[in-house]
Amino acid sequence: MANRRSAKMVFSAKPTIEGAGVRLHRAFGFGSERDFDPFLMLDDFRSDEPSDFLAGFPWHPHRGIETITYVLRGDVEHGDSLGNSGVIGTGDVQWMTAGSGIVHQEMPKGDDGHMWGFQLWANLPAAEKMCDPRYRGITDCEIPTYVSSEGAIVRVVAGEVEGVRGPVQGIVIDPEYLDVTLPAGVSFAHPTDPGHTVIAFCIEGEADFAEGVSLGNREGVLYAAGDCVEVEASSAPARFLLLSGKPLGEPIAWRGPIVMNTPEELRTAFREYDQGTFVKVGKQR
Repeated sequence: MANRRSAKMVFSAKPTIEGAGVRLHRAFGFGSERDFDPFLMLDDFRSDEPSDFLAGFPWHPHRGIETITYVLRGDVEHGDSLGNSGVIGTGDVQWMTAGSGIVHQEMPKGDDGHMWGFQLWANLPAAEKMCDPRYRGITDCEIPTYVSSEGAIVRVVAGEVEGVRGPVQGIVIDPEYLDVTLPAGVSFAHPTDPGHTVIAFCIEGEADFAEGVSLGNREGVLYAAGDCVEVEASSAPARFLLLSGKPLGEPIAWRGPIVMNTPEELRTAFREYDQGTFVKVGKQR
């Protein structure tokens, strides 16, 4: 019999400012990284006000992590020290492994004044923190969809739902990244690895995410141990992100856009950035 996960922690996204002045909502981040291991941060940058996002995220470094950007509406122009450049459009995903060091920029342009999306940071284990950086751009049409008999719609970015596998594979934390839409009153049950950290973040409507836990827009739940989750929409449709990954259980030294295992590794990273030796593959900006 499946052991349905209960809620370990319920959280709400809080307003904050990042980049060159981008106003967004942070679901979780610095200070709670051990609870959400292997995930470090989840930002919700949905806005219908261009002044909230047009300042963007000019050139900046990353090391030791992966950044996953998922756009629901609008365009984000990007470029990086590997020579990649282009636009992340509606429905697209950018999965960037910073590894030993990458310098990039992300400049939201929106769509008729709207910009909706999310950025997730995932940690890399010590053995992979200095791996070669890589960039994966996944377009909307490359992300498969599973539709249940009751009408649940699941976009599978990473992981698998009823035999439908996402295009992002070969990631060290063995992640699942699902975008789930439920009609009113419809439930979605999904098996989860008992050893994985599992998070749900509601982005539309309202649903019951665990026993006694009803959540709405910009609210989320970190699940306790178990081997499945079950979510049921209320009297209106609901939409949520379901994320899971294998925890690393390693020391975390985090400052700004760089996450390593020790303070000395952090000092080395920032010193190399100042000296122009940060980028090991590609061209330093």
